[in-house]
Amino acid sequence: MPLPERYEFVDGVRRMWVYATDHPITTAHPGGPRTETKIELIYSSGVWQFEGYGYIPYGTSGASVMQIFGAAEHATTLMLHVYDGNLTYYHDDTRVVDAGIYDRWFRLNVVHDVAASNMTVFVDGQHRLTVPGHGGDSPHYFKFGVYGQTKNGMSYLMESWWRDVKVFSKC
Repeated sequence: MPLPERYEFVDGVRRMWVYATDHPITTAHPGGPRTETKIELIYSSGVWQFEGYGYIPYGTSGASVMQIFGAAEHATTLMLHVYDGNLTYYHDDTRVVDAGIYDRWFRLNVVHDVAASNMTVFVDGQHRLTVPGHGGDSPHYFKFGVYGQTKNGMSYLMESWWRDVKVFSKC
């Protein structure tokens, strides 16, 4: 799909959406439908922090909304998904990062300590999750948007809105 059909930037807010019936980005890529923005700041060492304000409209489910790309044996070292109003670690519904994420602006901070291979997640200033990374010294970068997941099903319409996104480093 042409980008303007699934992305808009109005008054400082990036709105991204996909439909469950959209096709993957390429036929060679088995992933689900996606509209995402990656921060073109590629890193392989140090401590990095993503900060942004996200908004997930009611009904979005079965979608990744933020991730850290790059790992030893996986494509990503962290993914945050939305299922039925809960922000979860990957598709693990037992690891709820924040319940009741729908229809409100929330501040998301994700700290990635590359050498220690761990991530710490904060929502609205509250520590919600610390998990080990998936290793590797391959380049990493932050991505945010909406990316349909085939596990656990997808809602017909999936969207996320983002504003005031920043990246900090301590190298």
